Amino acid sequence: MKNTIAQVRSYDGSVQLLMVNQFTINLGFYMLMPYLATHLAGPLGLAGWLVGLILGVRNFSQQGMFLIGGTLADRLGYKPMIIAGLVLRTVGFAALGLGESVPALLAASAATGLAGALFNPASRAYLAADAGERRVEAFALFNVFYQAGILLGPLVGMILTGVDFSVTCLAAAGIFAILSLIQIRALPARRPDHTDASEGVREGVLRQWRGIFANRPFLLFSLAMVGSYVMSFQVYLSLPLEVRRLGGEGQFGTAAVAVLFAVSGLSTIALQTKVTAWCKARMEPGRALTWGLLVMGTAFVPLLPASAVPVPDGGAGLWLLAGLPPALSALLLALGTMIAYPFEMDTIVRLAGNHLVATHYGLYNTICGIGITVGNLLTGVALDAARNAGAPALPWAALGLLGLACGAALHALHRTGRLSPAQVEGGRQAVAA
Repeated sequence: MKNTIAQVRSYDGSVQLLMVNQFTINLGFYMLMPYLATHLAGPLGLAGWLVGLILGVRNFSQQGMFLIGGTLADRLGYKPMIIAGLVLRTVGFAALGLGESVPALLAASAATGLAGALFNPASRAYLAADAGERRVEAFALFNVFYQAGILLGPLVGMILTGVDFSVTCLAAAGIFAILSLIQIRALPARRPDHTDASEGVREGVLRQWRGIFANRPFLLFSLAMVGSYVMSFQVYLSLPLEVRRLGGEGQFGTAAVAVLFAVSGLSTIALQTKVTAWCKARMEPGRALTWGLLVMGTAFVPLLPASAVPVPDGGAGLWLLAGLPPALSALLLALGTMIAYPFEMDTIVRLAGNHLVATHYGLYNTICGIGITVGNLLTGVALDAARNAGAPALPWAALGLLGLACGAALHALHRTGRLSPAQVEGGRQAVAA
């Protein structure tokens, strides 16, 4: 921990603030979101389809608007978009706690999603710009703060929701309000220096988008990385379902699911900077990305034998079978993410040619968000179909093959030079043309 703090202090104040921002953003978000569905279906008594609609609107408004948010950040500057997103989330979270009508809840949910689309690309582009040549190390530290917020947020939210869900919402809104004021006062203005004011806004944006969509190495890299997000999301989808399938819905199942999140978060906090330093000293970014996805693919191997053995009736045998393989899978998914994430964020900057970085981050997030949605739908269908067919190991084999395929795709991009600096300059010229 002392080493991590020392590394953080070695960066400029803007970079330090962005890291603290991400911790606080995730703290406020995960205080509230894990308990929102229960609040909507329980005290408010909404039908299941309405709960799904409200939650889906939040996800759609965020994933669908990432490109717009990134474009605005490149045009207007990073700081305004960060502040706008934080203020909008303040309003959205307060409205979720106070609103009871479906239209009000839909508007609040849309506002919280749009907020993320505004500040996420801007904050990552700002971090990449101010970290300079130390981007990889900066994004490793960024991930530590990111995971710490995810780890702490649900615990704080559980305590506050025990009082009342509206208290959780207002507390989260208060956190974002304070964070907004801190940005206004302390975050230096940071604006890309490539905006062409000689043409109309519409013509300029369309020209830039055409250039980005013509950046083939960037698009191929984005598609290859979709699988990493589908696999890492299984900590929230298939692994908890597997724990509850084997261990039941009682206290053990709840505790075992909590262990999954703890393993993922604590391992990242403890090991991220060490893993990044080890990888950077021994391999090129393309190799690190390949190994990261391959490790994520192997994360589902422990679940294969566990799916083949008879389920014990109870006792220590059942606890071990229900808890240990998913926990090991969560650990391997976290390790794969630790290997890949800092190089992934750096590669996006390099493939953008350090030009329109926020817009590239925005499009990248949109592509991966669509991939997560489709991947989760297919995973859910596969889990149900495999269990009905008496082949519960099939989804884990499919996810493992997904990791292998994405790792192979990244290896091919690396070997053919599409992730190399020479290709990046060509991509920059394509964007600027």
